[in-house]
Amino acid sequence: MSNLVEDFNAYRSQMNEKIMAADNLIIKRIFNLDTNAYQEGILSKKTKELIGLACSMVLRCDDCIKYHLEESKKAGLSNAEIYEAMAIANLIGGTIVIPHLRRAAEYLDALDTKPTPK
Repeated sequence: MSNLVEDFNAYRSQMNEKIMAADNLIIKRIFNLDTNAYQEGILSKKTKELIGLACSMVLRCDDCIKYHLEESKKAGLSNAEIYEAMAIANLIGGTIVIPHLRRAAEYLDALDTKPTPK
Protein backbone atom coordinates (compact mmCIF):
# COMPACT_ATOMS: atom_id res chain seq x y z
CA MET A 1 0.00 0.00 0.00
CA SER A 2 2.94 2.34 0.58
CA ASN A 3 3.46 2.86 -3.16
CA LEU A 4 -0.22 3.16 -4.05
CA VAL A 5 -0.20 6.95 -4.26
CA GLU A 6 3.21 7.22 -5.89
CA ASP A 7 2.43 4.53 -8.46
CA PHE A 8 -0.87 6.16 -9.41
CA ASN A 9 0.65 9.62 -9.75
CA ALA A 10 3.65 8.37 -11.73
CA TYR A 11 1.45 6.48 -14.17
CA ARG A 12 -0.96 9.40 -14.50
CA SER A 13 1.88 11.84 -15.20
CA GLN A 14 3.55 9.51 -17.68
CA MET A 15 0.37 8.93 -19.64
CA ASN A 16 -0.68 12.60 -19.54
CA GLU A 17 2.70 13.53 -21.03
CA LYS A 18 2.23 10.93 -23.76
CA ILE A 19 -1.27 12.18 -24.51
CA MET A 20 -0.17 15.83 -24.58
CA ALA A 21 2.73 14.91 -26.90
CA ALA A 22 0.12 13.86 -29.49
CA ASP A 23 -0.65 17.59 -29.73
CA ASN A 24 -4.38 17.11 -30.30
CA LEU A 25 -6.24 20.40 -29.90
CA ILE A 26 -9.50 18.82 -28.74
CA ILE A 27 -7.78 16.75 -26.05
CA LYS A 28 -5.80 19.79 -24.89
CA ARG A 29 -9.01 21.80 -24.62
CA ILE A 30 -10.75 19.04 -22.65
CA PHE A 31 -7.81 18.79 -20.21
CA ASN A 32 -7.76 22.58 -19.85
CA LEU A 33 -11.50 22.74 -19.23
CA ASP A 34 -11.21 20.00 -16.60
CA THR A 35 -8.39 21.83 -14.82
CA ASN A 36 -10.18 25.17 -14.87
CA ALA A 37 -13.54 23.77 -13.76
CA TYR A 38 -12.13 22.87 -10.33
CA GLN A 39 -10.65 26.31 -9.59
CA GLU A 40 -12.24 28.63 -7.02
CA GLY A 41 -15.39 30.21 -8.35
CA ILE A 42 -18.91 30.76 -7.09
CA LEU A 43 -18.49 27.30 -5.57
CA SER A 44 -15.38 26.74 -3.49
CA LYS A 45 -12.67 24.33 -4.63
CA LYS A 46 -13.57 22.14 -1.65
CA THR A 47 -17.20 21.92 -2.77
CA LYS A 48 -16.19 21.21 -6.36
CA GLU A 49 -13.84 18.42 -5.26
CA LEU A 50 -16.57 16.78 -3.18
CA ILE A 51 -18.94 16.98 -6.15
CA GLY A 52 -16.24 15.54 -8.41
CA LEU A 53 -15.57 12.75 -5.92
CA ALA A 54 -19.24 11.84 -5.54
CA CYS A 55 -19.83 11.87 -9.29
CA SER A 56 -16.72 9.79 -9.89
CA MET A 57 -17.91 7.22 -7.39
CA VAL A 58 -21.37 6.99 -8.95
CA LEU A 59 -19.74 6.66 -12.39
CA ARG A 60 -17.38 4.04 -10.87
CA CYS A 61 -14.15 5.58 -12.16
CA ASP A 62 -11.37 4.51 -9.78
CA ASP A 63 -8.77 6.79 -11.39
CA CYS A 64 -11.11 9.77 -11.00
CA ILE A 65 -11.88 8.80 -7.41
CA LYS A 66 -8.17 8.69 -6.58
CA TYR A 67 -7.59 12.04 -8.25
CA HIS A 68 -10.45 13.72 -6.37
CA LEU A 69 -9.43 12.15 -3.06
CA GLU A 70 -5.96 13.60 -3.42
CA GLU A 71 -7.27 16.99 -4.52
CA SER A 72 -9.77 16.97 -1.64
CA LYS A 73 -6.95 16.42 0.85
CA LYS A 74 -4.87 19.17 -0.80
CA ALA A 75 -7.88 21.50 -0.52
CA GLY A 76 -7.96 20.86 3.22
CA LEU A 77 -11.00 18.62 3.47
CA SER A 78 -11.14 16.32 6.47
CA ASN A 79 -11.65 12.58 6.21
CA ALA A 80 -15.06 13.05 7.85
CA GLU A 81 -16.11 15.47 5.09
CA ILE A 82 -14.78 13.12 2.42
CA TYR A 83 -16.55 10.09 3.92
CA GLU A 84 -19.81 12.03 4.06
CA ALA A 85 -19.55 12.79 0.34
CA MET A 86 -18.72 9.14 -0.34
CA ALA A 87 -21.76 8.10 1.72
CA ILE A 88 -24.00 10.28 -0.45
CA ALA A 89 -22.39 8.75 -3.56
CA ASN A 90 -23.20 5.28 -2.26
CA LEU A 91 -26.76 6.31 -1.54
CA ILE A 92 -27.18 7.65 -5.07
CA GLY A 93 -25.17 4.97 -6.86
CA GLY A 94 -26.40 1.99 -4.89
CA THR A 95 -24.55 -1.03 -3.58
CA ILE A 96 -22.61 -1.43 -6.84
CA VAL A 97 -20.49 1.52 -5.62
CA ILE A 98 -19.33 -0.35 -2.48
CA PRO A 99 -16.25 -1.93 -4.16
CA HIS A 100 -15.18 1.56 -5.23
CA LEU A 101 -15.77 2.79 -1.68
CA ARG A 102 -13.39 0.08 -0.45
CA ARG A 103 -10.68 1.13 -2.90
CA ALA A 104 -11.32 4.78 -2.03
CA ALA A 105 -10.87 4.02 1.69
CA GLU A 106 -7.61 2.21 0.91
CA TYR A 107 -6.35 5.15 -1.16
CA LEU A 108 -7.40 7.67 1.47
CA ASP A 109 -5.43 5.68 4.06
CA ALA A 110 -2.43 5.72 1.73
CA LEU A 111 -2.75 9.50 1.34
CA ASP A 112 -2.89 9.88 5.12
CA THR A 113 0.29 7.82 5.60
CA LYS A 114 2.16 9.43 2.71
CA PRO A 115 5.15 11.39 3.99
CA THR A 116 4.84 15.14 3.48
CA PRO A 117 7.40 16.59 1.06
CA LYS A 118 10.17 18.71 2.59
